[in-house]
Amino acid sequence: MTPPDQLPLPLLPARTARGRDDFFVSPSNAMAVAMIDNWRTWPGGKCLLTGPQGSGKTHLAHVWATASGARIIPALDLVQADIPDLAQQPVCVEDVHVITGNRPAEEALFHLHNLALAQGQPLLITGIGAPQGWPLTLPDLQSRLLSTQILRLEDPDDALLGALLAKLFADRQIVPAPDVLPYLLKCMPRSHDSAARIIAALD
Repeated sequence: MTPPDQLPLPLLPARTARGRDDFFVSPSNAMAVAMIDNWRTWPGGKCLLTGPQGSGKTHLAHVWATASGARIIPALDLVQADIPDLAQQPVCVEDVHVITGNRPAEEALFHLHNLALAQGQPLLITGIGAPQGWPLTLPDLQSRLLSTQILRLEDPDDALLGALLAKLFADRQIVPAPDVLPYLLKCMPRSHDSAARIIAALD
């Protein structure tokens, strides 16, 4: 029961903004954003978007899906997916690094890659780290990924980190005091993941 001198506080769930206007462009991500915006010019009709945890890969995937009409699917869900149906439209496969060593999932991605490109449908793949470091068990899939243009999201500069903190506060409907952002920028580790963990803890 709520004490008589304490007002109940309705906690609102975080609503992540993933529109194009919500993505802050800085030197650390400008090249990747430009290639996402110009997706019709991708070499071979495909791109691989990499970056550290929390760097904006999912946000950019949603930006691209809105622009291209693509479907987004987690790599782990490919085994149960209808691959020929997926290949009928632009498609984004997220977190491919998590299926390394999972032979059925790797084979599903290999078939999706070939079918989509054969039908002229663009393919966006996301993951943490470079594909050279992914211990894939399917050599044909590895060769396909190594031939894919890589877009890298780098660790944030101060401008991007400040914008990211402001966005994460806004996602959680929090209005920080004016001195909070400068203090966090001065003291926190310089990474996307740190920003997300700090704002979650403050919330």
